[in-house]
Amino acid sequence: MILVVGGAGFIGSHVMKLLRESNEPHLVFDNLVHGHRKAVQESKLVLGDLSSPHDLNQVFASHPDIDTVMHFAAYISVGESVREPAKYYQNNFGGMLNLVEAMRQHGVGKMVFSSTAAVYGVPQRIPLDEKHPTNPINPYGHSKLMAEQLLRDMEIAHGFHSVCLRYFNAAGSDPTGVLGEDHDPEEHLIPNVLLSAMGKKPTLKVFGDDYPTPDGTCVRDYIHVEDLADAHLLAVKHLREKGESRTYNLGNGRGYSIKEVLDTAIQVTGKDIPFEVCPRRLGDSPELVADASRIHADWGWTPKRPALSDIVADAWRWRLAHPDGYSE
Repeated sequence: MILVVGGAGFIGSHVMKLLRESNEPHLVFDNLVHGHRKAVQESKLVLGDLSSPHDLNQVFASHPDIDTVMHFAAYISVGESVREPAKYYQNNFGGMLNLVEAMRQHGVGKMVFSSTAAVYGVPQRIPLDEKHPTNPINPYGHSKLMAEQLLRDMEIAHGFHSVCLRYFNAAGSDPTGVLGEDHDPEEHLIPNVLLSAMGKKPTLKVFGDDYPTPDGTCVRDYIHVEDLADAHLLAVKHLREKGESRTYNLGNGRGYSIKEVLDTAIQVTGKDIPFEVCPRRLGDSPELVADASRIHADWGWTPKRPALSDIVADAWRWRLAHPDGYSE
């Protein structure tokens, strides 16, 4: 059985959809602070918190058939991490400490970890491969890199095996419109663009137009959430077949600026989307684009929905069906 920690969130809920479709036994562990009960769908939910060793020990003790953990539970706002660093280290690293200790105590030694391209910091070269130096420029990235290091140390000390998946910008939604992206507050670009298109946010804020990029706005690599989900199942298969620990980038290998995302959203929605340029946001890199050739070479993984127009269209379909999000 797979324990999906943070499964009620955006990426975790899409991975669980794939687990259900694959008839893969799994259990969700989530405190629902940022996740949504409706996103869990028919998967079994255990309410609990990573800050509580009691909660973690109880879920492992009650389900001795857990053999693998998928860990999605993290705070993810770069700007907030700069303003409140202790909150991010306590949750993203402290929570990981509690989780791996509970795993060790209960003899579970396999983890698929949700990491981030933020571990690289300001790129020295584009695209970024896994050999690129790691030098985070914000507490969010630092907390994730520390969690990766903990997994490497747990392997040396206790024989843990892990797959760390460094996401670039997860976006899109389940094409059927059942699952989608719903954060409070919402800080990701594509959902905010679509909320502005619906009139729920009157003016989109563009943080900086003076970056060293073709049009001055930040450039990011957007990867469809269902492509991310596919990679997670490959990671579980690898670990269950006694594969060695791995670290992989997950991205499309193509960067889009904020203005390009805006133009695409206007075409997809047919709506005018007003925006205003604001000062740069602390902790933002000018450009992040993935080299994901390693996971393709090793496992044959490749994005099935790489087009930005498809990613935006799927997110728009969900937002039209759920104008107020999950409304819980």
